Amino acid sequence: MTTVQNILDFMETVAPSYMKYNWDHIGLNCGHSDAPVTKILIALDPFAEAVAEAKELGAQLLVTHHALIWEGGFVNDKTPWGKCTLELIESGIAHINAHTNLDCAPGGINDVLAETLGLSDISVVNPMGTDAQGAPYGLLRIGKVAPQGMDAFLATVKEKLHCQGLRYVNSTNTVHRVAVGGGSCASDMMDAYQAGCDTFVTADIKYNQFRAAYDLGINLIDAGHFHTENPTMPVLAEKIRKAFPEIQVVLSEKHGDCMKFY
Repeated sequence: MTTVQNILDFMETVAPSYMKYNWDHIGLNCGHSDAPVTKILIALDPFAEAVAEAKELGAQLLVTHHALIWEGGFVNDKTPWGKCTLELIESGIAHINAHTNLDCAPGGINDVLAETLGLSDISVVNPMGTDAQGAPYGLLRIGKVAPQGMDAFLATVKEKLHCQGLRYVNSTNTVHRVAVGGGSCASDMMDAYQAGCDTFVTADIKYNQFRAAYDLGINLIDAGHFHTENPTMPVLAEKIRKAFPEIQVVLSEKHGDCMKFY
């Protein structure tokens, strides 16, 4: 019998907890660690759509990238995340998440993002350490694409990440050395710049960060938080399937990006 704890232990091999940032929330958010598991739902976020889908599927476990509880630490029906937590608990569904540890891990969010965009010679920017196999881990990745104009690369990003639109600053009109940071990594732009990139793909970029990129002379692309991180979810689902062939692992079909472009 496979339990929630077995999945939690496996996730530790995929994205070890020592790779997380100190402020982060990861691991078993709610549920019984000894509960049996026969069906798992995989989604980027543990929001209402994913919770409803897990219930509809009869899943005993929801595995996501983002955590449920961030602010205050209270679980009640006064907040959307509190309602989701209560619904999971009342439905007997456990919830596990891997956040910055999955961002930083080899084969995690940023390796998948780099590979999805077709980068070659991928390496870690400013490694934080090495894993048990000696592979470096850290937040950002940098690699190469064939030299091309900005328009061509923007088209690739939009197609590969299934974006509705992109916000960007075109500072050089040449793309060759590309750094990536899935999700909110614009504050790490200087690390990407100092690593020698001419283009940085991330999300949740502020006005002053766009301006800083323009003044530094690098191309900065905001491809959206959901779209830069979600490509890892099918990869994670497949890893769990291979490790636990007796379990049905389902990739969410109902959770998507809530932001739209007019």
